[in-house]
Amino acid sequence: MSAPKSSSGSSSAPGNPALIQFSQVSHRYPGGRDVLSDINLAIHPGEMAFVTGSSGAGKSTLLRLIALLSRPSRGQIVVGGNNLSHIRSRQVAAYRQQIGIIFQNFNLLYDRSVFDNVALPLVIRGHAHEDIGRTVRAALDTVGLLNRERSMPLTLSGGEQQRVGIARAVVTKPRLLLADEPTGNLDPVMAWDVMKLFERFNQVGVSVLVATHAIDLVEALGKRVIHLEGGRIVDKRPTAASKVADADAKESH
Repeated sequence: MSAPKSSSGSSSAPGNPALIQFSQVSHRYPGGRDVLSDINLAIHPGEMAFVTGSSGAGKSTLLRLIALLSRPSRGQIVVGGNNLSHIRSRQVAAYRQQIGIIFQNFNLLYDRSVFDNVALPLVIRGHAHEDIGRTVRAALDTVGLLNRERSMPLTLSGGEQQRVGIARAVVTKPRLLLADEPTGNLDPVMAWDVMKLFERFNQVGVSVLVATHAIDLVEALGKRVIHLEGGRIVDKRPTAASKVADADAKESH
């Protein structure tokens, strides 16, 4: 088992421009405190990294800013050479075509088949019917669900539904995958399978950024960790739940 690589977030390799660059980024919800404060962060092409922290630390907000589901209150974000402050509302859909987004609650269309759910991004983009069939089946095969293409989402397990969401996110072959607590509703075995899927996509060049509480899985994968506390990146390694439980057990004896 590899130890996770802790990071302050601001490292930058000479001659290797970042895929994602945060510069002094803060985000505040109306009438509230800063959810993120003075974030400096670089994610490089082909990198897989985890964003960790307690509930409310700003993990989901950080991903939402990259996906342009929210806008920063201050600072600058550049993704794939695009300064996000220059992207207007009508350009957001085109910008998101380079990103695959995976949600904790799956966000599937429950009145459509597995095939139709995965095909939706291609249909929206106007791909030819024969190309859609071939591409969707390749994505389903990658996540191990080719034999479930005619199934309805509610007939699938939670892990299978999450894999449908992953197939939908990768069917357009994005350069970047964002996953927000993708294992939060899964049992440990299914959660590990999902994380290994992300690792497989990363191995073929897709950049992957995962917000998660699943520190045991993060430690097992040994990737870079960006840890948030109170909306700030801190140079600290998160503690796995199993280790917290072990410590509590020792104190009680």
